[in-house]
Amino acid sequence: MPMEIAVVTTVLFLYAAIVISPGPNFALISRLAISGARQTATGATVGLACAATLYAVLSMSGLALLLTRIGWLAGVIQISGGLFLVYLGVRAWLNRPAAANADGRSIMQDSFSRGLRLGLLVNLSNPKGIAFFISLYAATIPLDTSLAARLAILSGGFALEILWYGLVVRLLSTMPARAAYRRFGIWIERVTGTFLVLFGLRLIFEKRT
Repeated sequence: MPMEIAVVTTVLFLYAAIVISPGPNFALISRLAISGARQTATGATVGLACAATLYAVLSMSGLALLLTRIGWLAGVIQISGGLFLVYLGVRAWLNRPAAANADGRSIMQDSFSRGLRLGLLVNLSNPKGIAFFISLYAATIPLDTSLAARLAILSGGFALEILWYGLVVRLLSTMPARAAYRRFGIWIERVTGTFLVLFGLRLIFEKRT
């Protein structure tokens, strides 16, 4: 039992270090939250967590490793994911931050279901998620780890995603953050859009090479 507690703690510590690192997930949540689309950002948070948990389950069951061995399928996933991130980045560039109420809340479509779809698509279309979970679990979870410990890792990972991105949503939905967005929104959108486009292109060209 003490050994399994150590395994769960180690895995979740490493998981947390990856979750809080900047990436397309953070860019998506930050953009939605600071623009005033809080419901969409909350939905995207749940979508990201669900997609990550799905990848984690696939990795634990060995199915993720099988998917990476099917070259054409891995290629389709990676290129499609890259194109989707480029699309989101271009949309950010074309977005008009001025379209907001006086209190900073977005007057654009803001719904939990829209955010849920966005979160699922962004995380599922990033094949690096599969590689991350395969490498993390292969290095840290012994083969004889009990089902209870594996479930603790899955639920802990889901909770970490919700807690971290929920905190980001809360901080960037404050009045000072919205005021900053009203003032510098065009540049915030363009920086975020550029980041998403570059990350998407990186996925595409990594696969081609």
